[in-house]
Amino acid sequence: MANSIHLLPDHIANQIAAGEVIQRPASAVKELLENAVDAGANEIKLIINDAGKALIQVIDNGKGMNPIDAQNAFARHATSKISSIEDLFQIRTMGFRGEALASVAAVAQVSLKTRQAQDELGTSVEIENSQVSETSPVACPVGTNISMKNLFFNVPARRNFLKSNSAELKHIIEEFTRVALAFPEIYFSLTNNGQDVFHWESGSFKQRAIHVLGNSYQTKLVAVGEKTDYLTISGFVGKPETAKKTRSDQYFFVNRRFIKSAYLHHAIANAFDGLIPKESFPSYILYIDVDPSQVDINVHPTKQEIKFEDDKIIYAFVQAAVKHALAQFSIAPSLDFSLDANIQQLDAIQKPVSDEQRNSTASSSLYAGFTQKNQAHFIPRVSEAEKKEWKSFFSDIPTTSDQNQLENANETYIVKSSSMGLYKESEGVIVNEDATLLQVNNTYIIAPAQSGFIMVHQQLAHERVLYEKYQKATVQPHATQKSLFPVVLELSVADAILLEEIIEDLAIIGYEIEPFGQNSFIIQGIPADVISGNEKNAIELLLEQFKHFSGDIKFSKREKLIRCMARQSAIKAGQSLSQKEMHGLIESLLNCETPNVTATGAPTYIDFKEAYLDGLFTK
Repeated sequence: MANSIHLLPDHIANQIAAGEVIQRPASAVKELLENAVDAGANEIKLIINDAGKALIQVIDNGKGMNPIDAQNAFARHATSKISSIEDLFQIRTMGFRGEALASVAAVAQVSLKTRQAQDELGTSVEIENSQVSETSPVACPVGTNISMKNLFFNVPARRNFLKSNSAELKHIIEEFTRVALAFPEIYFSLTNNGQDVFHWESGSFKQRAIHVLGNSYQTKLVAVGEKTDYLTISGFVGKPETAKKTRSDQYFFVNRRFIKSAYLHHAIANAFDGLIPKESFPSYILYIDVDPSQVDINVHPTKQEIKFEDDKIIYAFVQAAVKHALAQFSIAPSLDFSLDANIQQLDAIQKPVSDEQRNSTASSSLYAGFTQKNQAHFIPRVSEAEKKEWKSFFSDIPTTSDQNQLENANETYIVKSSSMGLYKESEGVIVNEDATLLQVNNTYIIAPAQSGFIMVHQQLAHERVLYEKYQKATVQPHATQKSLFPVVLELSVADAILLEEIIEDLAIIGYEIEPFGQNSFIIQGIPADVISGNEKNAIELLLEQFKHFSGDIKFSKREKLIRCMARQSAIKAGQSLSQKEMHGLIESLLNCETPNVTATGAPTYIDFKEAYLDGLFTK
C-alpha cells in the first residue's frame, strides 16, 4: 500500500510560501527595498516596468555580498540577522526571516549582481523557478543590483488575479513611500516605464514628510515630540484643516517599521476629537521608538501587524503626545463670535439714539439698577399703567397680512394650506406646491403634506436627485460647459494615477479633463449645471470621495463615481435656501424613481402622519 503523505518538492514549497509573502508586485518591492536598507545603503533606486509585472529592479550602494552569500541568500530561511531564539526578540532590522528572496525566486526570473568593497570583481547569479541556472564573476559597482522579471510567470492563475497597471502602480507607490518615510537619511528614486516619478534627496524627517505630502503641507504640520524612559514618540500631525475623508495620509512607524494598528489610529482620533468633522480623518506621520523586547513583530508574514507587550501604555502615550502638540500650537476648538450680517442692518445699529430715547432709558428702573448704588436687588412697585403695557405685547402679534414682511426678515414662517397646485404624489406623499416651507437649522425642510407634514434632509434629498441624474447620463452623456479660463490641476502621483483611471467616466457626466504634463491636468470643461470657479477643489474632493468608496468591491467603477459625484455636488447641511430653492428641491425629489432613500439607503425624508401627531398629544 502506497504512502499517502510525502514531502513537497522545494520549488513547489517555495511557491506556496511565496503566496504569503509575495501577493502582488508591491509585496516584492517592499521586501527588496527593506533588504537594501538593511545592507546599509544611503542611495536606493527602484525601477519598474508594466507596474512591476514585467520588471522590478532595486539598485543600492550597500555593503554587497560575497559569492557564497549571493547564492545562499536565495535558500529558504537563510538569514544573517538571527542565530539564536533570543535574537528574535531584539530585532532592529527590517527583514530577518530569510523568506523574501526565496519567495521572489520562486515566482519570477531573478538576476543578481553584487560586490563588496574589498573585492575586485562582483558576483552574478541567475535564478529561475528557485533553481540557480548560472553563477559567474562580473564587473559591477559596490552594492547590490537585483532584478526580478515576469512576476508569476510560472503561476499563471495568480498572475490573472493582478489588477490593472494603474491599481498595481498605486500599491507600489504606497510601499515605496512607507520605506522612504521611515529612512529620510537615504536617497530614494522611483522610475516607471523609463519616466522619473520620485527623486527624493536625503534630509530631515520633516523634509521627507513634505516630499511625500506635498509643498502645501509646509505650514500645515505640527511637530510631535515626547520622550520617556519607556518609549519616544516623534513626528508630525496635520492641522485640522488637512483632515480628509480617507486615511490616505496616515503613517505609523514602530522602530522604523511601518505598521497598521486600528488601536493606535483610535488614540489619535480621540486626540483630534472636536477639532475635525466626525467623518474625517487626521493626517499624521508618527514614529515610535521602543525597546524591541516590548514588541512582537513576528505575528504576520508581511510584518505590518505587531503586538505590544502593553497596548494601553502605548495608546495613552500616543494620545497624550498628540494632544500636547496641538495644545502647544494653540490648536483647540474655538467659538465663533462673528456677528450675523443681518444684525448690522437693524435700527439699533444703523440709527443714532435720540434725546427722547436717551431720557426714557435713563428714567427706567433697569437703568438705575446698573448705575446707582444698592439698586441691584431692588424690586420697584409696578403701577397699573405699566401693567397695561404688557397687554400690548400680546395684542401686537402680527397677523397673516404681515406674512411677506416677516418672511423677508427671517423672523417667522406661516404655513398655509391650499387645494390649488400639488406636486406629483410619491410614496403616498402629496405636498402643496404653493405652501410656505420652513427650513430648520439650515438642514431640514418642513413641508405641509395632505395628511400631516414631511421633514426633508436637504443634503440627502439632493444626493438622491443628483444620483438619478448622473445614472441617466451614463446612457446619454451629460452636457459640458466649456471653461473660459481653463484651470491647471497638479496632483500627487497616486492621485494622478487615479484620475487617469476615471477620466473617461468623468467625461460622460460632463467633465472635460486632459493630461497636461507630469502629474498635471487641465480642466477644459465642467458639467453644465455645476457652478464654475471652484473646479480644482471640486476634482480634489471628488478624488477623496472616490478613494473613500474604493474599498467597496461590490460596485463597479462607474457606480462608485456616480455616488461620489452625487455626494460631492449636493447642497450641504447648513446651507441656507430660499423658498424657491426649497420648492425646487422637493419637487425634484418627489419626481425621482426612488425618492425616499439615498443610494446608500439613508432616508431622504420622514413622513409625519396626522394620526401619529395626534397621538403625541394624547394622554
